[in-house]
Amino acid sequence: MERRKKSSYLFLPSTIIFFLLIFIDVHGQTLPIVDEKQLHTYIVHVRRQEGSDEFLGEEDRETWHKSFLPNTTLDSGEPRLVYSYREVISGFAARLTSDEVRDMESMEGFLYAQQDEELSPRTTYTPNFIGLSQWLGLWVDSFKGQGMIIGVIDSGIAPGHASFLESTVDKPMPPRPQKWKGKCQFKRFCNNKVIGAVSFQAGKSGPPRDPKKEGHGSHCAGIAAGSMVPDADVRGMAKGTASGVAPRAHLAIYQSCTKASCSTSDTVMAMEQAIDDGVDVLSISLGRNARPFYKDTMGIAAFSAVSKGLVVCLPAGNSGPDISSIENDEPWAMTVGASSHDRRVKATVKLGDGSELDGQTGYELSTLNSSLPIVFPGFPGQNGTAGCKKDSFDNIDVKGKIVVCYIRGGTFVDMGVNVKAAGGKAMIIANTFRQGGSTFSDVHVLPTAHVNNSGLSKLFKYMKSDPNPTATITFNGTIFGARPSPTIAYFSSRGPSLINGGILKPDIVGPGVNILSAFPVKPGPGPKAPPGSYFNFQSGTSMATPHLAGVAALLKCTHKNWSAAAIKSAIMTTADRLDRDLKPIKDDYNGSRDPADLFGLGAGQVNPQAANDPGLVYDIKPFHYIQYLCGLGYSNDNVTIIAGRPNPM
Repeated sequence: MERRKKSSYLFLPSTIIFFLLIFIDVHGQTLPIVDEKQLHTYIVHVRRQEGSDEFLGEEDRETWHKSFLPNTTLDSGEPRLVYSYREVISGFAARLTSDEVRDMESMEGFLYAQQDEELSPRTTYTPNFIGLSQWLGLWVDSFKGQGMIIGVIDSGIAPGHASFLESTVDKPMPPRPQKWKGKCQFKRFCNNKVIGAVSFQAGKSGPPRDPKKEGHGSHCAGIAAGSMVPDADVRGMAKGTASGVAPRAHLAIYQSCTKASCSTSDTVMAMEQAIDDGVDVLSISLGRNARPFYKDTMGIAAFSAVSKGLVVCLPAGNSGPDISSIENDEPWAMTVGASSHDRRVKATVKLGDGSELDGQTGYELSTLNSSLPIVFPGFPGQNGTAGCKKDSFDNIDVKGKIVVCYIRGGTFVDMGVNVKAAGGKAMIIANTFRQGGSTFSDVHVLPTAHVNNSGLSKLFKYMKSDPNPTATITFNGTIFGARPSPTIAYFSSRGPSLINGGILKPDIVGPGVNILSAFPVKPGPGPKAPPGSYFNFQSGTSMATPHLAGVAALLKCTHKNWSAAAIKSAIMTTADRLDRDLKPIKDDYNGSRDPADLFGLGAGQVNPQAANDPGLVYDIKPFHYIQYLCGLGYSNDNVTIIAGRPNPM
């Protein structure tokens, strides 16, 4: 009986392949020459073959997917098939024209296709700020995340950086867990901290080296699980021991971003690989505009990951404070907003009338010892245009002066580059009403102070009263205990979701303003440091997301039987809604700092220690999400795209 059963299973794949080859012969005839300018990468969702998952191998699955293509290679010789997905979605990514996709829609088994999209990055002291201590509590109980594997899908990693080596101030890292099945595409870099590193670039692979100027992936990986590094600083500022939230967790690095962009197809393939490799938590600081869940391929992949026990942390987005700007709003993922903390790198602007404006800076190389004239391009009565763009200084003399830059898009560092190129001596970045109270310690190329909207109002008043305004900027070093803290960053995207209105989003907020973490190269001007020891400040929900991934890894250590939903529940039900002064957490938007509402704050500020002992947790099984989707009015085909099967009810 056993032998007969075995032989019948052996017969099935060959039978399927025979019919698939016939299907390809009928549906995959060579078509006329295609203009490759019309080709785009499409992600195509197809039905799983009934009962086939148990015995179809990789080659059989690819054959099934290729059966939907007009042919397997382009005229250039390039293969049409980019990825054949197994775990995260039922489908594939391929190079197709819109007409070819339209023809595919009539094929048996086809569900939905969408053109590949670009995803955008939603771009230390903070473990201590959120209550993690070396001497007691969750860090001690979880051995700082020991044994957990955090997968970071981003722009790669800076090989050899101190944050990704064995710590010199902690115990040696344990060997990689036995469950780990991943690989490392670096020849000599991987170790017991970074146990895997692979790249996905339109089907091609190679070492996932972080682009030097961006550093987004290294920064996020360092926040989640960077090793403890003593005497870390940014050009002498904020000096201390840098540490990830889970410094003894292992890191698995998946590169899906190039210097220019991140694609959905690459990111989804990275998620699939992470599941296969044995990752426990996924930190993905990438985003896209909200859309129905069955059209959200990354959200669908997140559903598969959560169903298999992974905690998936995603950013809320940086489109705040606009209402309903929330991204990554699927109910199964942990959607993370950004808050401030109480460390400031302080700069003070002293105006000619004696009044002072408090601000922040990432430039402390020198102090302006004398007052300089102030010029404000675009200010009433002055030439030029606001924003300090390259063309903002037409018909206005900025040489040797302090230039005021009104925020009008672009990066703050780029403003300084433009001011310096035009001959400006220093810069004041001033928040509009929209940016309110959020200021940043970006690393600038010239003396700079970033002041809030209240500071701008004082500056306006002074410049209107004095025809020859002057100022000086002094740098006051790193201070702690600033108030109020935490606050909701103005840029953190807000709910309610237009797609998922039945569930509050964001779920939680975590530190995402002026976060110090690993960086591939020296930021800005200043003295050189040994290679692999550079750190930088960055802000965004991108930075908040790995904080939560690290917390999830710690909780997985102390509660090994908790599901992803249970961990999310513990974090949300124990979150803080009061700040350090036991007052309602405020919103930096508009400068008035009114109490934050639910659509900015979510459940509140993460409190890891409280989450370790929540009293009770609410668990959710995958089929509960399916029932919720049906409640949204989704069809069986819509649900099948997301869950791999229709409504079971």
